[in-house]
Amino acid sequence: MANYVERFSLQGRTALVSGASKGIGLEICAVLADAGADIVAVARDTDGLATAKASVESTGRQCLTVAADFATVEGPRDAAQQALARFGTIDILVNNAGIAVTDSILDTTAEDWDSVMAVNLRSAFLMAQALGPKMIEQQQGKIINISSQTGVIALDDHCAYAASKNGLNALTKSITSEWAKHNIQCNAICPTVILTPMGEKVWGEPAKGDPMKAKIPAGRFGRPVEVADLVLYLASPASDLVNGDTIMIDGGYTAV
Repeated sequence: MANYVERFSLQGRTALVSGASKGIGLEICAVLADAGADIVAVARDTDGLATAKASVESTGRQCLTVAADFATVEGPRDAAQQALARFGTIDILVNNAGIAVTDSILDTTAEDWDSVMAVNLRSAFLMAQALGPKMIEQQQGKIINISSQTGVIALDDHCAYAASKNGLNALTKSITSEWAKHNIQCNAICPTVILTPMGEKVWGEPAKGDPMKAKIPAGRFGRPVEVADLVLYLASPASDLVNGDTIMIDGGYTAV
């Protein structure tokens, strides 16, 4: 095997991916399995989890599926417990579960705010809290938080979503500050609009999507595999010196 392949290999590793039933999460499961990792796929949608399982197992890797509601406190904790019961440890945690509410500040309800914070931010904290002790014990781990461009710069009608993702970026740095000494790397990925079902719902209409594309120097939205490939890099030994970073994958939106 060529040295560069070894540096990007996930052979012998196990990854837990939340929000794994569609879009970016589904693609992350496929890419990490292709690189050699066994997968714990977590989501609410059981049909989507079956798709993830089939995709992972087609590579010859193992896949445990866990149906869990990350809007609750019990959902993340139960998912982590099932993962540890099956595999003993999780080497790679990908906090990808997320929901979006696109309303103005005045129209966003307290209930919507709380739901977005629970899924997008609290669940990542609970997953890290549940899986971190084993990573510390083995002195090795990767935590990858799927954040958003909107956690770095403002977009109208995204106040709850933006606040949750900015909080996720801060959580990333806190984990790094406390756990880097245990050889645990934690990073956040901040994509621009990615053409997932959620992305299509929010940005699919040309009247809304075209002005957004015009702000992106690359002139287009992203594809799930482009995010998944960055996850692979951050999950692999190749990125062992990358820690506490908030990495933009936005076609140049925040560069100009």
